Amino acid sequence: MSGPLSRREFLASTAATLPLLAPAIPHAMRPLRPLPPSRWAAKPVVVASANGLRAVQKAFDLLIAGADTLDAAVEGVKIQELDPEDDSVGYGGLPNADGVVQLDASCMHGPTRRAGAVGCLENIKTPSEVAKLVLKYTNHIFLVGEGAKRFALSYGFTEEDLMTAHSRDAWLRWRANLNPTDNFLDVPDTERLTTPKTGTINCNAVTPQGDISSVTTTSGLSWKIPGRVGDSPIIGAGQYCDNDVGAAGSTGRGESNIKVCGGFLTVEHMRRGMKPADACLETLKRVVAATEPRLLDERGRPRFGLSFYAVNKRGEFGAATLYPGRYAAHDGTAARIRDTAYLYQRGN
Repeated sequence: MSGPLSRREFLASTAATLPLLAPAIPHAMRPLRPLPPSRWAAKPVVVASANGLRAVQKAFDLLIAGADTLDAAVEGVKIQELDPEDDSVGYGGLPNADGVVQLDASCMHGPTRRAGAVGCLENIKTPSEVAKLVLKYTNHIFLVGEGAKRFALSYGFTEEDLMTAHSRDAWLRWRANLNPTDNFLDVPDTERLTTPKTGTINCNAVTPQGDISSVTTTSGLSWKIPGRVGDSPIIGAGQYCDNDVGAAGSTGRGESNIKVCGGFLTVEHMRRGMKPADACLETLKRVVAATEPRLLDERGRPRFGLSFYAVNKRGEFGAATLYPGRYAAHDGTAARIRDTAYLYQRGN
C-alpha cells in the first residue's frame, strides 16, 4: 500500500489532469488550477433544487478538480437545460401562450462581485451560459429578448427550435382546453397541464477556498403572457451571492419572490447570523406576509409553491419550502436528495 502523497506529488498529479478537464468548460471564468492538499478554507458544497441531483454531482466534481465556482455551477445546471425531459428548463421547456419558449437566467460570481442575466431569450438552449457571458464580457447586467439572442449568437451559440414533441403537444392540449366555447375541441388532459406549471433549477456552490457563486435558470411559467419575466433572471430575487456571506436562490412562483427580493433577503438573514435553512424559512414568512388575499386559502396559507436554497461561506447549507419538499446537495460525501424545512404541513 502506497504512503500519503507529498504536497509536491499532489500538485504534480493534479496538474497533469487539468488539460484533460479544461475543454469541458466553455468560456471559463479562469483555467482549472490545483487545489491545496489540506487545510481548505471552507467545506466545498453544492446545493440545488430537487431536479439538480446530477447538477450538484457535476459541479462538485469540477470544484474538486479546481474549477471556478461559477463555472462549476453553470456546468451543473446546463445538464437540465439540455435535458428534453425537464419541461421547466431550457430545451423542451413549456412555452408561453403563443407557443414560444422564452428562457430566463441569472448568475452572480462571488470573487469578482459581478452579475449577469438574460430574459425572454428565444432559440438558445443554455441561457445560464449566456448570462455568464454577460457577466464576464460586458459592462451590463441584464440583456433581454432579441438583443440577448443576438449577443448569444455573436459568441458562437446556435439558434435552435426549443420545442420538443412533448412540449408542443402539451401546449396544443392547453390551447384546445382553454375555452369551451372557442373553435378548438376539448381534448383529454392526461397530465393536468392545463394548469400553469412552474419549475426552475437553482444551484449555489462554495469552493474549498470559500469562494461562492449562484445561478438560476428556467423556462418560466407555462402558458405565460408573452414577455413575462419571473424571478429567475432578477438579481436579488431568483438568486443572490455575496462572497463574504453566502448565496441563495429560489424556485416556484416568481411573482411572490420578486416582491420580497427573496435571494437578497435570505443572504441578509445569514449575514445576521442565521443558519441557511432558518434564513430560508424567515424569507418565506415575509413572502406569506406580503401575499394578497386572493392567493391565500381559507386558513391564510398560500395556494402556490415557493422554495429557497442557501449555502454560507463555511459550507453550511439548507433549504425551505412553504410545504414539505426536497432539494439536492453534495456535501463532500455524496450527491443526495434531502428533505427541506417547511412552514406548513399539507392538509393540516
